[in-house]
Amino acid sequence: MRLWFSIIVLLLPVSILAQLSAPGAKSVRLTSYPSSPAVRDQIFFYCNALGTEKGTLTAQRPGGTGTYNFSWYKWNDGSGSFSTPVTTAIAVTSSTIDKLDWGGYRVKIDSSGITVKTLTGWIFFDQPPLAGAKLANPLKNCYYVALDGDTSSTVRVFYYKDPANGATLRIYNKISFRWSSDPTSFIPAPDVNLDPIIRNFPEKPIVNIYHLPMEDVTYKLEVNSLGCRSESSFLYESIHVKADAKLDPLTGEAPLEVSFTDQSVRGAKYVWNFGDGTKSELADPEIHTYYKTGLYYPKLEITSALGCVDSVHLDSIYVEPSKLDIPNTFTPNGDTWNDFFKVESKSLRFVSMEIFSQSGLKVYGFSGEGESLQNWQGWDGKINNTSVEARPGIYYYIIRAFGWDDVKYDSRKYRGFVYLYR
Repeated sequence: MRLWFSIIVLLLPVSILAQLSAPGAKSVRLTSYPSSPAVRDQIFFYCNALGTEKGTLTAQRPGGTGTYNFSWYKWNDGSGSFSTPVTTAIAVTSSTIDKLDWGGYRVKIDSSGITVKTLTGWIFFDQPPLAGAKLANPLKNCYYVALDGDTSSTVRVFYYKDPANGATLRIYNKISFRWSSDPTSFIPAPDVNLDPIIRNFPEKPIVNIYHLPMEDVTYKLEVNSLGCRSESSFLYESIHVKADAKLDPLTGEAPLEVSFTDQSVRGAKYVWNFGDGTKSELADPEIHTYYKTGLYYPKLEITSALGCVDSVHLDSIYVEPSKLDIPNTFTPNGDTWNDFFKVESKSLRFVSMEIFSQSGLKVYGFSGEGESLQNWQGWDGKINNTSVEARPGIYYYIIRAFGWDDVKYDSRKYRGFVYLYR
């Protein structure tokens, strides 16, 4: 009794390592025997697409060293047991049987006449499932793409036996699927929703997130059963539109000239709303000038040749408010640094400057707007635009200005003294 107990203890850990595999099988499930719920044998599924597929089973030795005897049997419906001999392999470390048909197989692994492990496996042959992919809506819609998928298993049920009593048991085929596209584009829940609908977000009118394909795309539905795989695909020619544009610059002082470059997809008709009360229907509008300071929100709406409409709020444009700062010194010595007395300004529509000596003699004057103001460099330290250089010292200025935001710069704050150094 003690000797047998020792043998069992020695064989137990290595017997656990024995395993059964089925090279070429596509998936594996486990049995569920009502008579023995704890027993979970493997069920191997092959794809028999051509009708000539055969199965293969390989049993590995329990582990450790040494060789074992492998005796294979097939399930016999007549006897209700694994009683049909298949083959026996003597003194080997593993054993493989091939060219197997549907059915149950059992291998007994023994050493010195003692069975150390019994492995059971079932082989089933599946057929390729149905896979159908098409467009659900026969007439293309501007605002969505509805995909229509069709799947079903060719072999719906597989049958095996309960070894304890020969009762017929069943396992149902399992279908999984996944939509994909080439080139890659958005498909919602591609492995959950068999009939996905692709829309932009938010929906009509379209604003921000573009999910609809903007180029021709091939949609493919791949369907997998327990043993086989099928696929179906179709080419979708896009009709969808996308309104978009590049703006440059987005900020600056008035008058701010902004270029609007169209980057839309399938635009045929355009309506540009510049955000300042003006519009254009040109595909490539001329440079637009913003005169008033403030924040602008331009918008673009396009219509395709098929009547599909899209609109988008473009980047906001900021025209800086007017500003005027007056320096108190300058050094017109020809070193290219601080050679001019000029106000530091933004968004000024009009500027006038008068400069007087301490004796009250006017030595410089400027008044201008538009292009003359843009080209104005300031006082170069010469008397009344001649070649005569004003002497170093203190000079009195009077500055008046008017901003594009209607701010007036005409008070004591803009009258004072500037120091000329050489």
